[in-house]
Amino acid sequence: MIQRQSNQTNMDWMLKDLAEGVPQTRNVVVLSADGLRMAQYGAETDTADRLAAACAGLQSLAAAVASELPHGDGRMRLVVIEMDGGFFYLMAAGSGAYLAVLADQGVDAGLMGQRMRDLVLRIGEHLSTPPRHDGQTA
Repeated sequence: MIQRQSNQTNMDWMLKDLAEGVPQTRNVVVLSADGLRMAQYGAETDTADRLAAACAGLQSLAAAVASELPHGDGRMRLVVIEMDGGFFYLMAAGSGAYLAVLADQGVDAGLMGQRMRDLVLRIGEHLSTPPRHDGQTA
């Protein structure tokens, strides 16, 4: 009998592929829109949980700014933050899901964006998360 693997297990190798395919990548986290970690690579669980929680606020701020554009739909697609020591990327990755990456200063920003887009396209159905009702998934 073949057992079904969880989405976490199914995504592990894909997140690892992104992290190892782009030099200087530190952490890769998949999160729900409400800031819950769904999968991770390269980060301790506590670190991944903190990044996921911070991303929920960041995507909300980005959506508020995007809504000010006259010809857009108000949805956030990609946020990049450059900091001393590195970069942070947050990309919409399906309905109610996001892909977040923390990378060191020397990362190739163009390669990172391309690899993140490729990953989102490859596993978009795994990254979508149903809406929550009373703390439970629908």
